Order: sequence, then structure tokens, then C-alpha cells
Amino acid sequence: MSAAPLVEAEGLRRDYGDRLALDGVSFDVAAGELFALLGPNGGGKTTLFKLLSTLLPPSSGTFRVDGLSPDRDLRALRRRLGVVFQSPSLDRKLTVLENLLVHGAVLGLSGAPLRSRAAELLERMAVADRAGDRVETLSGGLARRVEIAKALLHAPKVLLLDEPSTGLDPLARRSLRALLSELARDGTTVLLTTHLFDEAEEAARIGILDRGRLVALGSPAELKREVGGDVLVLAAGSDEDAARLAADVAASLGTGPGRVAAVGATVRIEGPDGPALVPALAASFAGRFRSITLGAPSLEDVFVDRTGHAFDAAPDGAEAA
Repeated sequence: MSAAPLVEAEGLRRDYGDRLALDGVSFDVAAGELFALLGPNGGGKTTLFKLLSTLLPPSSGTFRVDGLSPDRDLRALRRRLGVVFQSPSLDRKLTVLENLLVHGAVLGLSGAPLRSRAAELLERMAVADRAGDRVETLSGGLARRVEIAKALLHAPKVLLLDEPSTGLDPLARRSLRALLSELARDGTTVLLTTHLFDEAEEAARIGILDRGRLVALGSPAELKREVGGDVLVLAAGSDEDAARLAADVAASLGTGPGRVAAVGATVRIEGPDGPALVPALAASFAGRFRSITLGAPSLEDVFVDRTGHAFDAAPDGAEAA
């Protein structure tokens, strides 16, 4: 993986009238990197995807792909991008191969070179045996592979994918994650949006979005180390019960601010020795929580640590995705 950024975003901001969807987002992606933008619905992922795929202009800020900016080099920049949208974009009545040939013609490809490239990609995506089948006969996972082949026809430097696992079963999601990791190892820069923690775990680095802001940036391992220690989660009966329990637990443990927090109907406790806390909490607060879980920090814990609220907490005026 090259150290030089292939994608550079600087202060990207996008508003829709009086609603701010993105608030000064900056990050970069190296050549050959698998990079995930993780966030809940309403976090800003879809808006950022639309900006990077040049479907929308930013209200302010800019980005570059391979040194090209949309303001000065829009056509050349678009040739560097392969885009896979969340909604299916294949013609279901055409065969797999026909979909690629039609898209190739739109891109200005034709003849033997186009057919050779299409055959190569279908083989690589493990769908060559379905080349003559109509798309409507494919499973969701196979159709997604065909869409990726279609996006790679013109050999783009960056593959953008918006929520690529949407609608896929668990086996198809695992297969897709393996495919994207393979593409990155072979030199394609892969940038995807996702709300799935296990999908983000596969990325070399992730950017976590919440309510239009980039709240964390780094590798999954780095971000989890920053949380530190163990994480205990107590399930209370309601948000109000959790708030009262968090205050009492914090007073009992004598911890500083931030180590104990109410998150929805749960109480989250960070500590260096979680197992030692379990019996003390069970004895001191018996009957005030339904269950207690203990584990190492997860990406969900990183999100809560950076935002102070649960991943699925709906923001005001959330965007559709």
C-alpha cells in the first residue's frame, strides 16, 4: 500500500437549506487501501458518498482523487471512479454479460477488448458460469458481484460502494467482504460506507461519522485501544433508571467523568479490571439491572465513547441513510 493519499477530502460540508448533513469532514485514503466510513442512519454517509461520486457538489470544502478535483477536472476524475450504488443498477431482463457489454458501450469500450475485459472480470468475481443467465435469476450476493464487475470495467483507481451488504444474507455478506479485501490486496483502492460493525472490522482504516461529523479516524485496532481496559454494560429497565444507576455507580466507584455513562437504557462502565467489578456491582446494585455483560472494547464502544450516545439513537432531522 502506497503512503501517498489517492483520495483526499478537506473540510467537506453539505447543507440542505437549514439542515446540515456534513460538517467539515476531512480524511484521506491511500492507494490500495480498504477504507470504511461507518455510521448510523442519519450520520452523513449517504451524503458523503454522493459528494465523492460527484452526484452532489459540496457546499464548501473540496476533495481530490489522484490529484484531480471536481471543480477543475470533473470528467477525468470520474474516469478514476467505479461506483456501486446501494440500490441495484442492473437490468434484470438482460443477461449478466449483456449488462456488462451495455455498460461498456456507454463508457466508450467496444469489440474484442470489451468482451475480453468483461470475461476477465466475471471470472474474477466467480460468476463466469452465469454469464448467459438473466440477472433476475441471480441471488442478491451474485448480483452484487456482477455490479462490482460492471463498476470495474474501465479499470478505475477507486471503487466506491454505498452500503454494499444491504439486502444480503450473512453468507453472502462474508463472501463480499472477502472479495473486497482481495481487491484491495491486488491494488484497487476500496472505499465503502456501512452501518455494520463486522464489515468495518475488515477495513485497514475506518472513519466514524455521527450527525455529519467525523468523530474518529484510524484502524479498528487503534481505535479500540484508545477506549482501553474492559467494558461492562448493565441493562436497566428504562432510560431514567439507567441515568439514576449510572450516577450511583459513579459515586460508588469514585471514578472520574466519562468512565461511567448512561447510554439509553444501559449503563456503560470502562475499567482496567472488568472481572473484578462484576461481583461488586452485583452485590451493591442487585435488582437495579436485568443483565451485565463484560468484554473487550468493540467498535460500538468506540462510537459510544466518542459520541456519548448509542449507535442506533436517531438524530433529529436524520437523513434517509
